[in-house]
Amino acid sequence: MATHNELGKWGEGLAVLYLQDKGYFIAGRNWRSGRHEVDIIAIDGDEYVFVEVKTRSTDYLEPMMAVNSEKIRSIDRAAYGYVRYYRINNPIRYDVITIIAIQGSEPVIKHYENAFHPGAHVAYMKRRRSGWR
Repeated sequence: MATHNELGKWGEGLAVLYLQDKGYFIAGRNWRSGRHEVDIIAIDGDEYVFVEVKTRSTDYLEPMMAVNSEKIRSIDRAAYGYVRYYRINNPIRYDVITIIAIQGSEPVIKHYENAFHPGAHVAYMKRRRSGWR
């Protein structure tokens, strides 16, 4: 396995522990719908939370920058597949957890709740086409 894949799996494991410490129930990991994937599916109260985890070994670029419109679309489609497959009627939300893990330092974890909304990739693309940057 490539080093960046190992770092990503390690980060997902750390994110799971972080969410559990906050009282979330972990319903699934690495759930796939076709070629789309959600890193973590958690339950917070009655809300299903679809979590994208971005882990970096340097603070050169903010990991959140990797969550672009293409990634949002993919997460949204995987979450939609999950909701349909399990017939979920609960509210849902999309969170992003970023982890910067510089060797010799404690990892820095940031949790962005409601990082984007269901169908957000559609609104994002409409704004892009209208000249919004």
